[in-house]
Amino acid sequence: MSESTGKAGTTHFGYRDVPVAEKQKLVGEVFSSVAGKYDLMNDAMSLGIHRLWKRFFVATSQVRKGDRVLDLAGGTGDIAALLKERVGETGELVLGDINGDMLRVGRDRMTDRGNVRGFEYVQCNAEALPFPDASFDLVTMAFGLRNVTDKDAALREIARVLKPGGQARVLEFSEVQAEWFKPIYDFHSFKVLPKLGSLFAGDADSYQYLAESIRKHPPQAELKAMMEAAGLARCSFRNMSAGIVAIHTGYKV
Repeated sequence: MSESTGKAGTTHFGYRDVPVAEKQKLVGEVFSSVAGKYDLMNDAMSLGIHRLWKRFFVATSQVRKGDRVLDLAGGTGDIAALLKERVGETGELVLGDINGDMLRVGRDRMTDRGNVRGFEYVQCNAEALPFPDASFDLVTMAFGLRNVTDKDAALREIARVLKPGGQARVLEFSEVQAEWFKPIYDFHSFKVLPKLGSLFAGDADSYQYLAESIRKHPPQAELKAMMEAAGLARCSFRNMSAGIVAIHTGYKV
């Protein structure tokens, strides 16, 4: 199922319908705008607990010393830095991101942290990855899939570049499960978050889009079915924080 719905040739950009060909450019503008304030953005969107989600995401991944790992939408390098501790000196990490500004922030941060060995930085589109089949033991994507125009294509590409037995892991904002919490979450997302974006980053519109993009992202069961349709096996998901986010897992057979 492609994200293109409604009128032919259109897709969602937040709550707006835009031509499919324009979404990548519009999303790129959002992330170029927020690249320097990305941690602030995640703190605002998650009430500060995105760091705990990311640590759990990596800690529960099936990764070993010496593995070759691709972190898509790797952006500012938070996931890659955590993965580096697990793959060790013999492992390889490829940070892939479609946005050059985000990738530069990530590279600079890695250099500042002293992480200069075992990393490769590749500007790439998740819908058409520039890697051979069966290249990676693990592919991760944290808070990036909802911004991809054709999510099905990205999931197929993830499956393609995984080695047999390799694992795909997606960490993404999802559908809140507790009914009592939904109005609170909506108020935070649509009233508080854009104001925080305006106050701290001078960019309310980008933060408004990010809140809307969460609501347009496939909920847990639907994304699980999409991963299965992309060719991944033993797919499952685990809700965290009442379903604000979910970890999705699948394997290459």
